[in-house]
Amino acid sequence: MSRQKRTDDMGPHSCARPGSTIGSLASASSTLFDYGLAYSMKLRAHSSCINALALSSNGGRFLASGGDDLKLHLWDFHQEDITKPNHTFIGPRSNIFCLEFSRSNQFLFAGGTDAIVHQYDVSRLESGLLSQNDKLPTSMFRENDTIRDVTCSPFHDEVFLSASDNGRIVHHDARLHHSTTVRAADIIQLTAEVTSVKFHPTMEHLFVTSDSQSNVCLRDVRMAFGPLKTRSNEGIVRKFQTTIAKRNTKTMSNPEPSSLAFDQEGQKLAVTSLHYYPTIYTLSDPYPIAICTGNAVKRSPGQRTYSNSCTIKHGCFGKAGPSISDVDYYCGGSDDFCGYLWKIPPVERLIAQREEISVSEWRLDISSTVGFTEKSDSPKFVPTEISTPSAILKGHNSIVNTTLIHPQFPLILTAGIESAITLHSPFPSSPFSGQLSLTPQEVRQLPSTATMEEAQVINSLLLGMDSTEGENAEEAEIDTIRLFDRIIRMEGEADPFEVRPWAEDETNPDTGSS
Repeated sequence: MSRQKRTDDMGPHSCARPGSTIGSLASASSTLFDYGLAYSMKLRAHSSCINALALSSNGGRFLASGGDDLKLHLWDFHQEDITKPNHTFIGPRSNIFCLEFSRSNQFLFAGGTDAIVHQYDVSRLESGLLSQNDKLPTSMFRENDTIRDVTCSPFHDEVFLSASDNGRIVHHDARLHHSTTVRAADIIQLTAEVTSVKFHPTMEHLFVTSDSQSNVCLRDVRMAFGPLKTRSNEGIVRKFQTTIAKRNTKTMSNPEPSSLAFDQEGQKLAVTSLHYYPTIYTLSDPYPIAICTGNAVKRSPGQRTYSNSCTIKHGCFGKAGPSISDVDYYCGGSDDFCGYLWKIPPVERLIAQREEISVSEWRLDISSTVGFTEKSDSPKFVPTEISTPSAILKGHNSIVNTTLIHPQFPLILTAGIESAITLHSPFPSSPFSGQLSLTPQEVRQLPSTATMEEAQVINSLLLGMDSTEGENAEEAEIDTIRLFDRIIRMEGEADPFEVRPWAEDETNPDTGSS
């Protein structure tokens, strides 16, 4: 096969094969998102970082948001002017990391660093009968480490999976077992921290997991849980290849996956990894078909582009509206204070443009091409690079961690280090707000060196003091932004082959039980 031509740094005009960037794949149907999301508004109720967003099932009427202030706010998109939450839950004792509504919005689940999955009854939310006094969880499911993810069955309100840093994936089914005490038959114990878990949206028994050793696996509930005699291979039915190799580099790298996302039909899987790009797979193929970058975007001197090295990011698939059935987008946050929206071409086209390079051919070329592989003496697969996003979502002053594409409105929600949720739209008005403002297009520049104020924040932390104590919310947020400015300068835009090298003689724990 013809060899790929790439610049050494995967630069602004690089592509998986000549012409295989999103710009040359523009024959796909145009949607409202392709004309930009120039307008935005802020939802303000939190007082610190927002780590998790979730839309309610069956249309996304309600938005749940949670983060470091330990409050769980619910927002109603059926309000004429959505200026404040219509309900607030409490209960978590430390940072909230994940949120999800059950299949028919009977329950809302929240998990985080307090090692508890909190279950809230939201069955009366839509009718307006949920009392403002109903603030506490109705059930709590305890773990002994941080809850990294919760995923609800798309078929049963009573069924959900939780994943935690202790390596446990727990299957909860209130139809069979009403106690919050976990049985051994409901647990998979992995040898590494579990970073994400997601149920397949249309196939009842399938779910996907990722862990800190770069394992991404599709599993079957029927093979993964239950008595030992009925289990098989920890439920694994497919393992996706996440190891990357670079020409002229002796070691490979296995970037750590931080979150997973299925598309609406369950045909595509996106893996967001630290120090690398969002990577798209199909369920029938262990090798990826696309990576999403901002490398072809024209930049002025000092302007940054997509990167993910400093925080846990959660991306999502979606469409530009419920009537747009054949055009998929993927959206993710970035360390450069922006959100990125990519149009994903048809799977068949991406597979056709992916390049497979033999071992002998790989060793001959002197370029710095990056490919996915099983091991050093295996063929390398170079996925298509979607290097031009359809839109870059601005209006933030720090890292964007979480993004959601609304299933009904042409609307994208972003949140992160700041205490506000940003709603991005192609229009200056919407059913839930009379007026949206033009989003500022100038992105805040990262200071090249530490400021005196930033140094004071760091010194306070080193001395064990709370630098935000006694400050108002705005001053506290500014200090948080300064802290993450420091983190970005120290850790940002890291090379995965330097910070996460992997050689075949190293022990790479498998996905099975310890």
